[in-house]
This record gives sequence, C-alpha cells and structure tokens, in this order.
Amino acid sequence: MSIFQFLRILWAHRWLTVATTAATIVGAFIALLIVPPSYEAKTRVMLNLLRPDPVTGEVIANANSRTYMATQMELIKDFGVAGQAVDNLGWAANPQFMQEYQNAHNNDVDIRKWLSQKVIAHTDVSAVMGTNILEISYRATSAAEAKAMADQLRNAYLDSALQSRRREATKTADWYAQQAAQEQAALNAADAAKTAFEKESGIVMQADNTDVDTARLRALAGQGAVGAPMIAAPAVSAAAVELATLDSQISQASQSLGPNHPQMIAMKARRAVLAQAASRDAAAASRAAAGAAGAGAGALDAAVRSAQAKVIAKRDKIERLNQLQAEVNLRRAEYEKSMGRIAELRKEAAIADTGISAMGDAVMPQHPKFPNKPLILGGAIGFGFALGIGLSLLVELFARRVRGPEDLQLIFDVPLLAIVATRPTRQVEVTASSRPAAPRWPGRRRPVQA
Repeated sequence: MSIFQFLRILWAHRWLTVATTAATIVGAFIALLIVPPSYEAKTRVMLNLLRPDPVTGEVIANANSRTYMATQMELIKDFGVAGQAVDNLGWAANPQFMQEYQNAHNNDVDIRKWLSQKVIAHTDVSAVMGTNILEISYRATSAAEAKAMADQLRNAYLDSALQSRRREATKTADWYAQQAAQEQAALNAADAAKTAFEKESGIVMQADNTDVDTARLRALAGQGAVGAPMIAAPAVSAAAVELATLDSQISQASQSLGPNHPQMIAMKARRAVLAQAASRDAAAASRAAAGAAGAGAGALDAAVRSAQAKVIAKRDKIERLNQLQAEVNLRRAEYEKSMGRIAELRKEAAIADTGISAMGDAVMPQHPKFPNKPLILGGAIGFGFALGIGLSLLVELFARRVRGPEDLQLIFDVPLLAIVATRPTRQVEVTASSRPAAPRWPGRRRPVQA
C-alpha cells in the first residue's frame, strides 16, 4: 500500500476518525470530572554513611552501602513505621476513616492495620541518584493530608530507627551481662584453684607470673653476668681529710705570703708528712677491698647454685602453677573484654544519634500530581486519532473499494493506458422553442445533445 492509497482511505473515512477522537476527548473530560485529584508531598532524609559512629567508631563500607540503603527504604514502608504515623495523626479515631473502614467490609484486620496498609500503598521511597539521600513521597486526595503524612512518616522512621538501635543495644548488653557473670564465676574458680595449689606447694606466684625462687635465680644470674657485686668504697682516712684542709690553707696563704715566708715553709713541711700518712691509709683500704671482692664472688656462686637446686626440685610444681596462672589470665581477659563491651553497649543504648538526618519538612503541594489534565487530554486526542485510523483501515479491509489507479493495478495485472477524468453532468431542460435546429447531414442524421 502506497502513501496515496493510505491517505485516500483516511480521507474516505475521515468522519469515523473525527468521531473516535471526539469520543475519547469526551471520555477524558468525564474521567477528569469523576476521578478525585491526587496530591503528592515529598520529604527527605540523609543517611550519614561516611561519618564514623560516635560510640563504636565504625563506618559502613562502600560495598555494603547499597544493601544498607535498600534496607532503610523497606523499613520506611514497614507496618511499624506506618502504624506509628497513623497513631501520631490520630487517624484511627477519625470519623471519616472509620466510615471508610466500615464500608470496606474488611473485618479480618483492625482499623489501625487497615490504615497502615493504606498508608503503605500510597507511600513511595526512592534514593536520589549519586547521593545518600532517601526521598519519601506520599499521595493523598488533599494537599494537607499528603504533607502531614509525609512529615509523620519521616518522624516515625527516625523514631523507629532510634528505638530499634537502643533496643538492640540493650538486648545485646543484657546478653553480654549474662556471659560476664559466667566468666566472672569461671575466673573466681580458676583463681581459687591457683591459690589452693600455692598453699599446698608453698610456691607463691608474683605479679610478673614468676615464682620467688625463679625470680631470685634470675637476679643472681644477672649479677654474675655483669661481674662481681659492687663493693662499698673504703672510708676516707683522717690523714686524707687533714691533707685536704691543709692544701686549702696553703692556697689561701700563697695569695698574701711569699714562698720563703716561715709560715709557708712550716705548712709545706706539715703537708709532706700528711701525704705519706694518707698514702699508707689508701694502700691498706685497697687491700681490704680486694679481699672483700673475692669473698663476695664466692658467696654469689654459692647462692646461684642453691637457687638452681631449688628451682629444679620444684620444676613440676612450678609448671603446674604456670598453667593455673595462664588459665586465670585467660579468664580475666575474657571477663574484662565482656565488661568493656557492656559499657560500650550501654552508651549506645543511651545515645540519641541514629546516623540519619532530617532535611526539612515536606512542602505543601500546590497542584495535583494526578490527574494531569494536559497529559490526559493530549493522550486522549492521540488515542482517538490512532483508534480512528485503525478502524478506518479495518473497515476498508472488509469493504474494499477502488479509490485510485493504484487499486486497479493491484487488482488487475494489466498495464494502465489512460485515466478518464469524470466531470459532473448538468441536466438542461430542452423545449421546442429553445431547441436549435439540427444541421442537415447528407446520408445520416446526428442525435441532438443538450
């Protein structure tokens, strides 16, 4: 079918197309009058995914951010959030909604759940592309109702998130408290077993997890590695003290007396005698110190051998005591870890931060989102025109007619030689007076044409 054939068919059935278009326009106007308007209010919340948690310091990884946002979107449309929003607005006691509930004949659920289902059906949550922002939309028959419910859904979601976090933190803290009580009992039992073994064996474990004999052996071995024990310096002799005093007097007198002064000569002679006495005392002190050092080294060796014998004799008991001490340390570490976790969870249960920030109240919608009159009317015109074209082609298919030379060529497989144009004929009343005289032709007569 060529474009000319198509246009001829449309022109032949033009009134059918006009009728269908007019019908769809009338139907659109009726729908606009019957269908109640639907207003949509929007509000937003921001998920603080990049900010560390104020209590735990944790940050949600990028790989889990999509899952976290999808979970929050579903939580906003949960019965708990919708039910709390219904309670905040007092819809369950509203006479209008009570009448709608009675007309719905839905007695298998209570009015609160029925209203929550209605709220969920009219709620839409979407993520703003490329951000951590969630947009909450609610549709209602009035702009005020849409705005009020959008704000209450946001507030109910924030309250639900906070209460859920506190509830989970409290529940986990209670569980850790039970575990801590059991760990404390185990710690007390392990400590009692260690204490009983210490009393039985006579070995006392020190703060650094070593017994007294082992600690003494390590100390003695350390002294032997460094060298002989330090010996106290010998006491200064009286001659040495007097010599130091005399040197001071000579130094002061030399400033006012000459070297040949009788007093200076006497003081220098006295100094020579004291220097000899000090030298003898120093030599005697050195010999005494050397003797004491030899005696100390022998005593150190004897002490080391004695400590080694004690440690070797109690090796099995010390090993058992070390095992008991290790168990005590393990139980104490578990108990301290649980107590630290309990303290952290108690803080989280008392926190007022949900990691979600509200971004302002919803704006009162000025125009209904549905029905969109320009869109509906434009769609009705387009649909009516398309329907008219389709019906025209369908009618032409069942009642095929020749409307041009192309149709003849399609029907008869013969060449088309010429097209005779038809003109409307005009009937002329012929009378005797007005009829012209027919010309005379020899041999035949010509018909008279009006």
